[in-house]
Amino acid sequence: MRKLRKKPQPLQIDDINIIDQQKTKKAITAAAIGNAIEWFDFGVYGFVAFALGKVFFPHASPSIQMISALATFSIPFIFRPLGGLFFGVLGDKYGRQKILAITIIIMSLSTFGIGLIPSYASIGLWAPILLFIVKIAQGFSVGGEYAGASIFVAEYSPDRKRGFMGSWLDFGSIAGFVLGAGLVSLITFFVGEDQFLEWGWRLPFFLALPLGMIGLYLRHALDETPTFQQHSESQEKPQKLSIQQIFKQHSRSLFICMGLVICTNVSYYMLLTYVPSYLTHNLGYSESHGVLIIIAVMIGMLFVQPVIGWLSDRWGRRPFIFMGSFMLIFLSYPAFLLLNSHVIALVFLGLLILALSLNMLIGVMASTLPALFPTAIRYSALASAFNISVVIAGLTPTLTAALVETTQNLMMPAYYLMVCGGFGLATAFYLRETANKPLTGAAPLATCEAEAQELLEQFHDHIEQKIDILDQKIEHLQRKRQNLADQHPKIN
Repeated sequence: MRKLRKKPQPLQIDDINIIDQQKTKKAITAAAIGNAIEWFDFGVYGFVAFALGKVFFPHASPSIQMISALATFSIPFIFRPLGGLFFGVLGDKYGRQKILAITIIIMSLSTFGIGLIPSYASIGLWAPILLFIVKIAQGFSVGGEYAGASIFVAEYSPDRKRGFMGSWLDFGSIAGFVLGAGLVSLITFFVGEDQFLEWGWRLPFFLALPLGMIGLYLRHALDETPTFQQHSESQEKPQKLSIQQIFKQHSRSLFICMGLVICTNVSYYMLLTYVPSYLTHNLGYSESHGVLIIIAVMIGMLFVQPVIGWLSDRWGRRPFIFMGSFMLIFLSYPAFLLLNSHVIALVFLGLLILALSLNMLIGVMASTLPALFPTAIRYSALASAFNISVVIAGLTPTLTAALVETTQNLMMPAYYLMVCGGFGLATAFYLRETANKPLTGAAPLATCEAEAQELLEQFHDHIEQKIDILDQKIEHLQRKRQNLADQHPKIN
């Protein structure tokens, strides 16, 4: 006998969660620190790759040392989708807070562990093998980190402030990268290149442990998100959907998620990973000069990031995705012409153009992605789509370098970004606006009772609008049916 479906109850004022703003701030801080550790490692690893090549692959030529170190850097991308799927399923089953506590432990310990690995001279082949194992663990944990952190912030944020709150998550990403790159430059300056190769390269990795402990303390001290709690209490039996069912039922959201992530992360890796080496190897700037320019640009991005998030709560997410995509399509070529001018002021202007286009996209990503999926599958769907997309975007530095080398055309990075902008434009076109609306399938979140009442009225108005649209469709179908029936002698 088939079980009758439970009739949904009308949404009442008591169903709207009033969010404690202090808890929201703590949730943002806890989430942003984990993201900062992830990008701190990227910043450190990218800038100490030359040292790691000499420490772990001493018998190879300098070019093979660098390639080997960067190949090891790419390992986490391979394991991110597996980690995303694993932690995503657990996050939807047991909650976001518990899983994020686990991922930050693994992330901080694995990053710290890189600094502990003995050199090739001490333990031989075991040195690169241990580095390989640690990077696998790191990639696996990172697979559940960003998706979980963005969901954690989104499910703790009031509907009218989700863009501003979410923007601080990638503020943590940029800050972590700046901290990592800046720390490497600072240590190299004080200890000298010889001592840096001997032992100084280990120091930045050691900083990941205290950062991780702070993040773990903050995450452990927080309750589960109000949205997940409410969902768990309303479910008699947890909903289970396979990956195939998720893809079938939410294919539109999955493609929109992948489009936005690919567009944003291609821009990210182009500016922060490829451009420093482009300035050094292709344009002839000194390594320290290129690094300092990038760090200055990223500090500027830190100030712009929350402003974009704040404005997206007023203007919507789609306008910024459109603007960022249009900038990539129409301004990437002029930006790289400026980079090739060999005039510092113009080089800096070119980088600012690329940085602003990235800010437009990354400023709204953390608030847009969690709103695409319902609570029951939000973690597993978002983590899977996000990490598959990141693997694709992670090829950007390698493919761009290969294209420049093959064609000898220094404008290839601009063409690459222009194609990426096309993906962003298509994504913005198909995306339904999510600003100032509850997360999919969830009750509204407010900062006070007055706002809760306003949100309830808006929610009811939205339902009335949907009913009006359905009534119009029904009326149109009835007229169409009658028109067909009039043409048949036996149908009334």
